Amino acid sequence: MTIQTLIEQIVFRPTKLEDNYVFKFDVDFEELYFYPEKGATINALHFKAKSTKGIILYFHGNKDNLVRWGKIASGLLRFQYDVMVIDYRGYGKSEGERTEENLYSDALFCYSKMIEKHSPKEIILYGRSLGTGIASWLAGKVNPTKLILETPYYDMHDLIGSFVPQVLYKNKLKLKFRSYSYLQKTNFPILILHGTSDRVVPYKSGKKLYESITRTGVLFYTIVGGSHNDLSNFPDYWNEVQNFLN
Repeated sequence: MTIQTLIEQIVFRPTKLEDNYVFKFDVDFEELYFYPEKGATINALHFKAKSTKGIILYFHGNKDNLVRWGKIASGLLRFQYDVMVIDYRGYGKSEGERTEENLYSDALFCYSKMIEKHSPKEIILYGRSLGTGIASWLAGKVNPTKLILETPYYDMHDLIGSFVPQVLYKNKLKLKFRSYSYLQKTNFPILILHGTSDRVVPYKSGKKLYESITRTGVLFYTIVGGSHNDLSNFPDYWNEVQNFLN
């Protein structure tokens, strides 16, 4: 096994679902399918708020599928926004060859479908963990109203370097996810949330991303003691997201 293959197996940890799997949640939702190109299917869930101010397009982390991420993303309904969360190729019911470029083009395709029904001013982008790189790329393309990044990384090279000696992957890493470069020439508000005890995406990587965006309108909120998957257990997380959305 090559170092490249090993890294991709670490970065992408999908769980498949049967096509006839029936999602069940305690809130109102609709299951959707998008077809960005021949041979590619993107499965999505649209959670519907009772009274909505707009819609949040949510890009999830590297593990599992919409069974888990639907429950997590739908927690944002409390802010009176609809929430759309998609499964990447190879995750859940989504199909197709998965590359970094395809992740980006799929994100843009799904966004283009959303603006058929929503004004761009109503759409907020949200990225978590792996999804922060995708959300950042898309934000750089479409200039959203707002962008929220939870446990983000500076780029994939910086993230992998926290765990693997550089000599093993230098000049061999196909995955780039250069989040820092996508956000340089932007002007929309950004909220970054990161916990100091994160052992998956180190706090220093998220802080490095924040420091690379040298302009006003970018907020970095530190959750002391927060790890990678528990920020929603802290009241400060919900308070900061609410303040930012309002």
